[in-house]
Amino acid sequence: MPTLDDILEQIGEFDFFQKQALFVLCLLSAAFTPVYVGVVFFGFIPEHRCFSPGVAELSQRCGWSPEEQLNHTVPEWGGHGASFGSRCRRYEVDWNATGISCTDPLGSLVGNWSTVPLSPCQDGWVYDSPGTSLVTEFNLVCEDSWKLDLFQSCVNAGFFIGSMSIGYIADRFGRKLCLLVTILINSASGVLMAFAPSYTWTVIFRLIQGLVSKGGWLTGYVLIAEFVGSNYRRATGIIYQLAFSLGLLVLTALAYALPHWRWLQLTVTLPNFFFLLYYWCLPESPRWLISQKQNDKAMEVIKRIAKGNKKKLPLSFQNLNSEDEDGEKRKPSFLDLVRTPQIRKHTCILMYSWFTSSVLYQGLIMHMGIAAGNMYLDFLYSALVEFPAAFILMLTLDRIGRRYPWAAANVMAGGACLVAALVPDTLYWLKMTGACLGRMGITMCYEIICVVNPELYPTFLRNLGVLVCSSMCDLGGIITPFLVYRLAEVWHELPLVVFAVIVLIDGGLVLLLPEMKGKNLPETIEDAENLHRKERSKEKIIYLHVLTSEAASKATWSWPCFAGQHASLPLRPFTATLTINWGSGQSETRARSPYQHPKKQSWGSSTPPARGQQGFAQLEALFLQMVVKLQQYLVPHIQLPS
Repeated sequence: MPTLDDILEQIGEFDFFQKQALFVLCLLSAAFTPVYVGVVFFGFIPEHRCFSPGVAELSQRCGWSPEEQLNHTVPEWGGHGASFGSRCRRYEVDWNATGISCTDPLGSLVGNWSTVPLSPCQDGWVYDSPGTSLVTEFNLVCEDSWKLDLFQSCVNAGFFIGSMSIGYIADRFGRKLCLLVTILINSASGVLMAFAPSYTWTVIFRLIQGLVSKGGWLTGYVLIAEFVGSNYRRATGIIYQLAFSLGLLVLTALAYALPHWRWLQLTVTLPNFFFLLYYWCLPESPRWLISQKQNDKAMEVIKRIAKGNKKKLPLSFQNLNSEDEDGEKRKPSFLDLVRTPQIRKHTCILMYSWFTSSVLYQGLIMHMGIAAGNMYLDFLYSALVEFPAAFILMLTLDRIGRRYPWAAANVMAGGACLVAALVPDTLYWLKMTGACLGRMGITMCYEIICVVNPELYPTFLRNLGVLVCSSMCDLGGIITPFLVYRLAEVWHELPLVVFAVIVLIDGGLVLLLPEMKGKNLPETIEDAENLHRKERSKEKIIYLHVLTSEAASKATWSWPCFAGQHASLPLRPFTATLTINWGSGQSETRARSPYQHPKKQSWGSSTPPARGQQGFAQLEALFLQMVVKLQQYLVPHIQLPS
């Protein structure tokens, strides 16, 4: 029985239709960046200090420069403004009092400035920023700074919960329906967040975005992976994630042009409504339809792909039958992820790998953010380093495989973290090189796991498996801020040492996974359990397709066999089709009816590859003998052993 991968070899594994689908889904991937990392700009924390009534008037009267005003009126300023006291405390004095000295204002008020009492900010804060953010609008600083952490934690909590629910919905009700529903909810909640009247409502709408946005992003990835042939899954996966990296660049430019968070949120959300056009642009996944025993609908999608690729579906592939045709439809279950030994092993390793990738990816960004710098340039540099990582993978995954580049990327990230942690600050260039290599290495790990994760699960379980495993990524995102900021208080480089340990462990674990280079996506639990075994080559698989007519009367047909004898057998009218797959997308199909006159019998044929000319005569002989010996008990599809 031909599989979907065999059919795709005939109608195009990555032709015009698949390229068009990849392009429109890449737009969805790029639009996910504001939800995943938008807090960098939405929650930007500018330099701030307490607002003290009367200071501005006094500064104007005395003719102070901005720096002189800060030194005279802000506690513990010291020319840098980095301490908690300078941001969250103010002098408990009356700056509107008369007789204040311009050279020593505190001394003229209290005598000894070191004994001036301090109090919390009671009249708000002054922010040194030309725009607005969640922090400046809702005053999420000092005693309320935890509210910004809660804002981001709600997004990751939404990712975590949504990974479970959205994955089940996609495997139970279809990829396309799940994708459209998540797009609609994400778009609506994003617009409502831009007009949220309070911090509480902002968090609620952000939580809703988290519940659906990542699930929709991963569903889009699974959908495009199921449209293409096995030889192109790697390329489509990397391109899909490369679109996310392009989204980082676009987000940086928009944030620079729109420094006000509400306008930025509205600008990055409104284009999502155009993705509802996917209802007409994209069909349902044929693999999912086959797994749900909806073969007629799957064949319609296959014909649509063939039409889009301007290819003709061979006659031998017109009737599509799924494996275990008489069995019931398989419904996804969380227990299926741990019920069988190989899938259980895959699930555990993938969950740890997702956790590691998230902790290092976000943790390295946060650790770089501890040092002061230009927010836009820092974000731009961190985005640009992802592009060479993608090109390296495009050159290696199909030549070397998945496992060894994955393990090497983990080792590179771990070694780079150790270099950045142990090298002294005097060798700044070496520390920065280590930081960049660490970011590149963990980006490669992220992209590889997105390619490998869907490949290790059967079709009916694929979306659920991807989203459940990737939920550990969200759990890592929740605890990463605590790892970075709390450990940095003990030793500034301690987070990097912890990152190195966990990523080096992951480098060893990924070697236990099966190599998926060149293999078909598993369709059943049995296929997934046997991935560690060597796959039989498809190069010499022959499909014999016999079309019969039950209503036709019996007839007798005589013709010479290869043994030199004549066979006179009662046969029902039929047309036999022989398809030989020569590999590399080349095949040959021949059709024949025994009711033609022996001297007028002919085979419809395309020219086979030169390397197959000699062996085709032997295969044809075997085929003709099989036609004679089938007699009246013909079956719809027979696969001859290679």
